[in-house]
Amino acid sequence: MKYKKTAETHIDNSRTLDRKYYTDKKILKKEYNNIFHSGWMCAGHISEFDTIGSYKVVNSGNESALIIKGNNELFKAYYNVCRHRGTRIENSPCGNFTNNIRCKYHGWTYELDGELISAPHMDKVTDFKKDNYSLHSIDLKIWDGFIFINFDNNQKDFDSLFKPLKKKFKQWNIENLKIAKQITYEVSGNWKLIVQNYSECYHCPIIHPKLAAIHNYLGGKNDLFEGPFLGGFMEFNDNKESITSTGNFCCPPIPTIEKESQNKVYYYSIFPNLLLSLHPDYVMFHIIIPQKIDKTRIICGWLFMEEILSSNKYNISEAIDFWDTTNKEDWNISEQSQLGIKSKKYSPSPYSSQESLLASFDNYYLRTLYK
Repeated sequence: MKYKKTAETHIDNSRTLDRKYYTDKKILKKEYNNIFHSGWMCAGHISEFDTIGSYKVVNSGNESALIIKGNNELFKAYYNVCRHRGTRIENSPCGNFTNNIRCKYHGWTYELDGELISAPHMDKVTDFKKDNYSLHSIDLKIWDGFIFINFDNNQKDFDSLFKPLKKKFKQWNIENLKIAKQITYEVSGNWKLIVQNYSECYHCPIIHPKLAAIHNYLGGKNDLFEGPFLGGFMEFNDNKESITSTGNFCCPPIPTIEKESQNKVYYYSIFPNLLLSLHPDYVMFHIIIPQKIDKTRIICGWLFMEEILSSNKYNISEAIDFWDTTNKEDWNISEQSQLGIKSKKYSPSPYSSQESLLASFDNYYLRTLYK
């Protein structure tokens, strides 16, 4: 698709969302039912899992997913619910199962593939068969190294949904990059404010003057500007190479990056909860998980080539620290937005020509919410 300037895709008469979408607990419940628990949500990156038996717990509302790197390095996801009396099997956010999965309540034990192999004192229970009590599975797909889960096993085909992104980011070789660092942020704001803030740089000269010095906040061009995937690129200013504290590369660029991409940073939102920032020398991602109507957990990770991480030659903290500061600036202004929207004087206002992607996000969000 052809890239268009942000202002060229402005939607006439588009306005910000009503207050209830940021403050009403009933809306969050509907979001869980119709968005997060009935579609594909991002749960992490494969490089978080070091060895066979590595696991990660992802909590979303009343649901909890247990994601495991199983035998033959195949990834599986299960409801984090013991088949005996419903106890959550694991509370730690991540860890490693040595040989099997054991519930801490009564000791029911499962293979890494979810099969029940031990249920103490159940041998005398009439008609009890272990084969009938495997862990409930959750659909799992991997796209460019990112793990997506679907709590509704009857949902839309993943490959069809993600067809517009097939091979789109292949030059970054994301599935082979490794996580250098992750930071988890707790933000007192609605999850949609985080996505909306990410989707425009209208605020950059005021909130992020150092970022605005690296790329032109009016220079955005987008090739995806409607539907579940939104974004495009911004070109670096003269004598700038990447988004770091120096404005220079913090390490050699990824060798497969095409020449035309070497002077740009690409920003994409992948509905509902993955934000992807692609630089010439590294990739940054944000995974957004609502906690309450006005509380959001954000997991930010930085991905680099493995050989960069194993070397002492490069100061990748120039990228991580810069974005950590920028993230905190965003979270602070998002919290101020949440406070203001709670006021009885808040009412929907027109989006500017630099906020076209926000209007597109809102439109897709509303269609999905009320499907």
